[in-house]
Order: sequence, then structure tokens, then C-alpha cells
Amino acid sequence: MKSVIKRKFSIFILLVNFMVFFADSSYLHINILNICVNTYAAEEIRANDLYAKSAILIDADSKRVLYEKNGYEKMAMASTTKIMTCLIALENSKEEDIVEFSTKACSMPKVKLGAVNGRKFRMHDMLYSLMLESHNDTAVAIAEAVAGSTENFAVLMNKRAREIGAVNTNFVTPNGLDDELHYTTAYDMAIIAAEAIKNEKFLEIVNTCSHSFSDIEGKCSYSVYNKDAFLEMIEGAIGIKTGFTGNAGYCFVGAVRRNNKTFISVVLASGWPPSKTYKWKDTVKLMNYGFDNYEYRVLFSGIDLYKNILVENGIEDNVNTYISGECQALVSDKDVIEYVYDDISEKKICAPVREGQILGYMRIMINKKEFAKYKICASKNVKKIDIRYSFMVVFKRLLF
Repeated sequence: MKSVIKRKFSIFILLVNFMVFFADSSYLHINILNICVNTYAAEEIRANDLYAKSAILIDADSKRVLYEKNGYEKMAMASTTKIMTCLIALENSKEEDIVEFSTKACSMPKVKLGAVNGRKFRMHDMLYSLMLESHNDTAVAIAEAVAGSTENFAVLMNKRAREIGAVNTNFVTPNGLDDELHYTTAYDMAIIAAEAIKNEKFLEIVNTCSHSFSDIEGKCSYSVYNKDAFLEMIEGAIGIKTGFTGNAGYCFVGAVRRNNKTFISVVLASGWPPSKTYKWKDTVKLMNYGFDNYEYRVLFSGIDLYKNILVENGIEDNVNTYISGECQALVSDKDVIEYVYDDISEKKICAPVREGQILGYMRIMINKKEFAKYKICASKNVKKIDIRYSFMVVFKRLLF
């Protein structure tokens, strides 16, 4: 009986402490607010669960990393290079541009289209040859048509990579043949792919089953077929590109779009012959992990009134602040969300203050990494005290 009374008394004390803590209004103004989205942890993929030496899964829309295994390690990339080759060609040429096969293009090793020196094609058709069957000679012919040489084309590739944020990537060739200076990371390749699938023509090409065409003179006809078996493996698959060289091993960059979610996975060095299926197993595992564990949640929405801030030399001595915006993210049960506010409680600003003037920032953090940032703004104008205003104040006091 005594133990029961003692247990009930302990519970009562805990409840009282809980109520006192949350009754303190200062709790509403802490600078960091931690929110665990759910108490149940999503099942992780262990490094040993994947064959790939380097792998990553990202949300294509936000580019947030959801899983990585050596995702920032520099690796050979083989024909996944052609994702960037295709993107550069789409952005820097027209469908009717002429692509002529040079001696250099014709000298490329298999896999190749096999066109003879001097044969000409439309750029439109060459992009299908590039992406559906990964022809190495076509990649060189495209590069020369767009930039005059493969060296000049590599400059365009590297410039575009930096614009995307792929800072640990260096392109030397348009086809991905082994070169010690030709490398990427799983993360860089993922964000390059995320950029590429924004291009509607790129998506159309990588989702095409087959394409038939002829050279400009109509002397020879060709048919190319999509070698991406992943398109039939999982609902919503939209590509993207396989790759293999002796140095890179089997590689694959995949994308799946379903239920308003788009995931991109990259596996590099996912086995060597005869282990051709490892890249598919790794990719399906990564994609299933994404769809099973991540859902969109609204993290911030609308307008939120924040603290008052002191104003010096103003006709009013303080001004209200607010935060506005919309933010949603793909989050899992294990993710911890933090709202980090700039401490403006002790800050003073000098009048005049403009409505909408930025006074600080609120940052939304997911697992200690910044996901989004929103402005803390002044809610109204506050005029500066001047001679005219001072005169009017004195005049009113004398009258009243």
C-alpha cells in the first residue's frame, strides 16, 4: 500500500514540475527549439548492406542528403559522365544542329555507334545515341559539334558543374573513359542529375524505349534501344544512366518520381564483372528506403509574430517583428528539426525603420544542418525624431 501511495506522489510531483516549466512564458522565446518528428526511428541502411563503395540518396527537389556511404569520396564515374554531356548539349545547341564524326570520334572504343569519318547527323538523334546506348564515339562527336573540341567541351562541363554546386568533380572527357583527372563524388553526381531532370527534353530522352534515325544524307539507318533495365524495376522510375569501366566498376544514377516525391540515387563501384546486377540491387534498396521512411511535413507556414526590438531616436521606442514563408520537407521519423532564431532581444536599431526591413533570420535545421532560412522583418515604419517632430511635441505640451 505504501509503495502505491509513494508511486502516485512521485507522478504528481512530475506533473507539477512539467506544468511549472511550460507555464514560464520565457519558454516561448528560446533561441533554439528542438522537435523530434517521431519517437520511432526509421530502419537504417548499413554500409555493409550495399555492394557499392560509394552511394547516396537525395531528395531531388531540396537536394538534401537522406543517406550516404562514402558519398563525398572522389571516384571514377564511367558513362554516368554522359548525364552532363547531354545537359550541356541541350543547353548549348539546337535539335537541328549538325554533328559530324571526326577521326577522333571514330577512334573511340566500344560501345560505339560506328559511324564512319565525315558522316553527319542531327543533334536530336545523337542525344538518343548518347543516352540510350551510351555510344562513346557519339559523345566525342557531340562535344566537338558544341564546343569545337573535347577540351573546350570539358571547360563547359566543369563550369556548369560549379554552377550546380558540384565542386568536387572534374570532367576531362565527354564519355567517361578512365582518366585519373576525371572524377566525381556520389553527392556531386546526384545534384548534377537533379539539375538534369529539370530539363523536359532530357527526361523525354532517358525515358524513351527506342529511337530510329538516319544520317543527314539518308544513306544509313540506325536504331538505338534503351539499356536502362531500372525503368522496369520500380514504379515511377525515370532513368537515368548506367556506366562501367575497369577503374570505375559498375555505376548507376537512378531517379524515381512517385506520390509527389522524387528521389535520386547514385551507386559508384557497385561491383565488377561478373557482378552486373549489384548496381540494381543497391539502387532498389536505396529507393525503397526513401519511399518507406520519408514523408512531406510542413515545417513552417504563414506569418509568425516574433519579438519586439528597441528603436533608438525613433518616434516610437520599439517595433514588432515577424517571420513569413512556407516550408515543407521530406523527413523521416528519426529526423530532428530545430528552429534557430537570431537573438534580437538585446539589439537596438536606429530610426528610421522601414516596414519589411531585415533585422535577423530564423533558420530551420534538420539534423544540425541548415535546410531553410527566413527573414525576421520589422512590421511597420518608425520615423526618426527630427526638429519638426520635437517642436510639435513641445507645442502640444504647452497647449494641453
